[in-house]
Amino acid sequence: MLAVAALAGLAAFAWPLIVAPTGTVPVTLAPLVFAGVLPLILAVVLSDLASEALDVKGLAMLGVLAAVGAVLRPLSTGTAGMEPIFFLLILGGRVFGGGFGFAQGALTMFTSALLTGGVGPWLPYQMIAAGFVGLGAGLLPRASGRLEVALLAAYGLVSGFAYGWLMDFAFWPFALGPQTQFSFDPAATPLENLHTFVLFNLATSMGWNLGRGLTSVALIVLLAPGLLHVLRRAARRASFAS
Repeated sequence: MLAVAALAGLAAFAWPLIVAPTGTVPVTLAPLVFAGVLPLILAVVLSDLASEALDVKGLAMLGVLAAVGAVLRPLSTGTAGMEPIFFLLILGGRVFGGGFGFAQGALTMFTSALLTGGVGPWLPYQMIAAGFVGLGAGLLPRASGRLEVALLAAYGLVSGFAYGWLMDFAFWPFALGPQTQFSFDPAATPLENLHTFVLFNLATSMGWNLGRGLTSVALIVLLAPGLLHVLRRAARRASFAS
């Protein structure tokens, strides 16, 4: 189920490379993406429950971490990309596994959008992209001590850029119109459009992505050693198998 959710999420972002979009597609597509995201998240959680990887206490921990992330998000306006929630997604995915991390990321974005009135066509894409951040953290190789903190910090930097790339790509084909040097070209090949998107992203979002990544790095270096210990103790008490 996690593989299906990940593939469906990638398809939600990458489809313009295969099917030429029109200007009206984002608004009409977003409800369909949203309708597909929630069942997939529920399927991931229920799959973990059925396999006994996640018990009731683990499910409660998922709710707690999603709620904390939802509260953290409004504390930052996202100025210069400084968003504090991503380090928590990384720690949750690292300790509890990729399926947990995917659900945590998606639920965090959904809950915070309800709290802040941030519900819109972008929300399904935010849920999927944040889910990928948590999923990737759960797939990182084993490490311990300072090496683990360094690994998570490096992932925090990379995932900060990856989240921004995904979110920009979700709306880039429709945002600029056909007349600029950075516009999506329906007649171009996927590689040509990807090259154009890279130039567009570097010109418009480099500072935001760097700020997001560096914020995650700083918070992981400062807080990860203590929080990893707390979360792993909670995982043991919940009989959680990542």
